[in-house]
Amino acid sequence: MAKFQVNKTIQEINEKIKQGQAVVVTAEEMIDIVRKKGEVKAAKQVDVVTTGTFAPMCSSGAFINFGPMSPPIKASKVWLNDVPAYAGLAAVDIYIGATEPTEDDPLNKIHPGAFEYGGGHVIGDLVAGKSVKLRAEAYGTDCYPRRQYERKVRLKNLNYALLCNPRNGYQNYNCAVNLSKKTIYTYMGVLKPHAANANYSTSGQLSPLFNDPLYRTLGLGTRLFLGGAQGYITWPGTQHRPQVDRAPNDTPLQPAGTLMVIGDLKQMQPRWLLGVSILGYGCSLAVGLGVPIPILDEEMARYTAVSDEELFASVVDYSEDYPKGAGKPIGQVSYAELNSGSFRFNGREVQAVPLSSLPRAREIAEILKKWISEGEFLLGEPQHFLPSS
Repeated sequence: MAKFQVNKTIQEINEKIKQGQAVVVTAEEMIDIVRKKGEVKAAKQVDVVTTGTFAPMCSSGAFINFGPMSPPIKASKVWLNDVPAYAGLAAVDIYIGATEPTEDDPLNKIHPGAFEYGGGHVIGDLVAGKSVKLRAEAYGTDCYPRRQYERKVRLKNLNYALLCNPRNGYQNYNCAVNLSKKTIYTYMGVLKPHAANANYSTSGQLSPLFNDPLYRTLGLGTRLFLGGAQGYITWPGTQHRPQVDRAPNDTPLQPAGTLMVIGDLKQMQPRWLLGVSILGYGCSLAVGLGVPIPILDEEMARYTAVSDEELFASVVDYSEDYPKGAGKPIGQVSYAELNSGSFRFNGREVQAVPLSSLPRAREIAEILKKWISEGEFLLGEPQHFLPSS
């Protein structure tokens, strides 16, 4: 077991937060602190490092309870603004997924895979305080005789609404290019032929899981910024895959860890949950997420000081490798290069376009820093850590 000169616990850091004595900095600020003072002094000085990311996160959705009513209904089919929701849970419990599109979307008739509106937009509209048309059908039973139900609903009037995202906060992701002769339409956006552009979707040095690459402080019960409110990590996200190639600083070189997260939808803000449409792919939900990283020792200080120059994404040809399920890297590019707007690939300059918002990632890290500094947000101690192997 590693021996460290600095040893703190989450309980000790929380006591400092309660007393207004905790030193909290963003991941970008931590880079300069470690460079100037070294890992040990930085670990002694800093208690918490805040992170942030804001990007489409397709594996997102919400559990909603829209009852009770009289006579009662055991819904078998439910639509919200004509977007199908899953009703096979209980009488009036449903789950609406971010990527579910409206039925008979007019845009889809013009361009296959194009949808103007979907589950992510429903969630965004509810959080924005808009009314949404709920329509339910049932087969009718003795105890649930109602067969049809329709009304306008608002988030504040719903019995229960929980954002529950099975896979968020990807630890690194591909840089997508298209080496074919035709334009292709993907969840990574429109990719022009002959690698005329490259799209990526990670906030680099601010990205939560880049700042704790081996998940030493993350797991069931970790409290985080989610959609503008406080949420929690509940389990490893679907497709959590820590067994990938890693750089000497332990950061992954391919897509790796993911988070399953939950939070009270009624506490969230429309700025941090936004329905989006991706041409030729479908609908999604842009999610604001930020994780506080406790600085327990000098290793955590080093991890949270990782810079864009030290972080690398895999370049993947989405016209060939990805549809076949291989996703084989054909190159590596640093996030410093990506965030500069272009990089050299195959002997020429390629324009790099982010699907994630770096300004909003910075804003999330600052908000989280403020919450913790003012004693409004305590660190959640993991009861079960994310698998690291």
